[in-house]
Amino acid sequence: MDQQTPQPAGIENAENLVCYCCGKVAEGAPPTWTCSVENGVRRYFCDSCARENLRAIEGRLDSTWW
Repeated sequence: MDQQTPQPAGIENAENLVCYCCGKVAEGAPPTWTCSVENGVRRYFCDSCARENLRAIEGRLDSTWW
């Protein structure tokens, strides 16, 4: 598993990132945001939503279960 995960289109343009949970728009590069791959789709979560759902994220539950 030495393959690198390709960056999704738009990651270098961080102002386009939107939190999947609350809809917050990223301002600049969001180093505290969390990225989750669910059913082959990348979903980004702001730091507030990630903190609120930390146990579910660590348990690898899809965001539809939160």
